[in-house]
Parts: sequence; C-alpha cells; structure tokens
Amino acid sequence: MRLILRETLLAFRRAPLLSALSVTTIAFSLFVFGLFGLVAVNIGRAIGSVAERVEVVAYLKRGTPLETIALASADIEAFPEVDRVTHVSEEQALARARRDLTEFQDIFQDLETNPLPASLDVRLKPPFRDAAHVAEVAQRLQAFQFVDDVRYGRDWIEKLDRLRNIAGAVGTVVGAAFALVAIIIIGTTIRMAVLQRSREIAIMRLVGATDRFIRMPFLLEGLVKGVLGGLLAVGLSAGAWALINAVLLRSTFFTPAQAALGVVAGGVIGLLGSALSVGRHLRKA
Repeated sequence: MRLILRETLLAFRRAPLLSALSVTTIAFSLFVFGLFGLVAVNIGRAIGSVAERVEVVAYLKRGTPLETIALASADIEAFPEVDRVTHVSEEQALARARRDLTEFQDIFQDLETNPLPASLDVRLKPPFRDAAHVAEVAQRLQAFQFVDDVRYGRDWIEKLDRLRNIAGAVGTVVGAAFALVAIIIIGTTIRMAVLQRSREIAIMRLVGATDRFIRMPFLLEGLVKGVLGGLLAVGLSAGAWALINAVLLRSTFFTPAQAALGVVAGGVIGLLGSALSVGRHLRKA
C-alpha cells in the first residue's frame, strides 16, 4: 500500500502541470454539473414551497359541539399523513374573508348573519402532499358525520404533481447527461497521464507487475484528482451563487450534505474515469 501511495505522489511530482490541468478540467466539468444542480435544487425548493400550501378543508355542519370537534381533531392528527389540524370557527372564517377578500367589503358590511361555516384546515406532511394521498385523506374526512363538505383543490394539486414529475424526469435525464460528459472528459484527461507513462507501464509488465498493481496508482490518482476537482467545483459554484444573489435574484445554495456529496461524486467520477482509461490501455498493451 505504501508503494502505491508513493507512486501516486510521484505521478503528481513528475507532471505537476498535467496534474494541475487534470484537476482544473475535472473542476470545470463538475462546476457545470454543479450549476445544473443549483438550478435543480432551487426549482425543487420552489415547488416544495408551493406544496406547503396544500391542505384539505373540511367544512362543518352548523351546531357541531366544540367537544366533538376537539375529539375529531385529535383523531385526524393521528392520521399518518397529517401534520396538523386547525379549527376555524364561523367568526374566524368571516374575519379571514374580510381580511383577504377586500373587494367584497361592501357585501360583508351588509350581512345580517354569518353565512360562512366553521371548518377544519388539515395540513399534510411533506411526503404526502400529492393528489393520491390528499384524495385519500379527503375521503376519510368525508366519513365524519358532522362534516358537510370537503375541498382540497383537486385540479391544482394534480397540476402540481405533473410539474413535480416533469421536473424530476428532466433533472434525472439532464443530470445523467452532465455526469456522463464529466466522466468522458475526466477519463480523457487521465488517459493523457496514462499515455505519458506508457513506457513505464511496459517496463513494469516486463518485470512481472500484475495489471492490478499497475492499475491501483492510477485509480488512486483519479480519486485524488476527482476530490480536488470536486472541492474546487464547490468553490466555483459558491462564487457563482453569490454573484447570482447579488445581481439577479435570491436563491438557495447547497446544504453542507449536498456540497459534501458533490465532492464525493467528484471522487467517484475521477475513479471511474481512471478505471476506464487504464483498463482500455492495459487491454491494448
């Protein structure tokens, strides 16, 4: 193992310019991938913020006792999909309508009785904010005898589901394409290093070195270059994010876990690119 580590360090010392070029190439390849990742993260969070407004509203029959509502709220909060339940009284519903629907102030002032019913506003947990789970919760709410009607904006939630699916599919396809391009570029860069040391590889084979022994320093070199490139790419992405925030619009950066995952991805891509390049050279040699 010490010999493999020494060979890896010697590779950096023998060709510092080529090593720097390799790291820079990897960094910019991952930087492009990181920019796409930033776009995907912000689109996902924007969709998530819209999904936070998903709720099921159960309108209650007039005269329903508060004790019945309290017991039912506790039962509903026990649903695995439900995050919280808020009881909105008739008076609160009217006050909310007067606050939000300012264009109907004249109508509200002429009211002799409150026409708005009390309701239970049911908010769902993030994993269950889709059309199927919302419809299931609405169906269960409708089974309560004191519930007069249930509304949840079915068409709007179905459109949100379609948008979420489209964003996920596009993100997967484009992300995979960027990753493939990064692997090809990194593999080509490492291939240059392999060709530079082709005479050394031939000599190692003549003295009895196995393909595994020859391959290991290159794999470790690819891993190190990938990690260094990943770190540099995260730094470049942070600079681009700061520039976007200052000039264009407010956006969100990667979480520490996502940034660390990007560095790990750089190492993995470097390892794969090195494995492909070295394997191809050893098969031809």
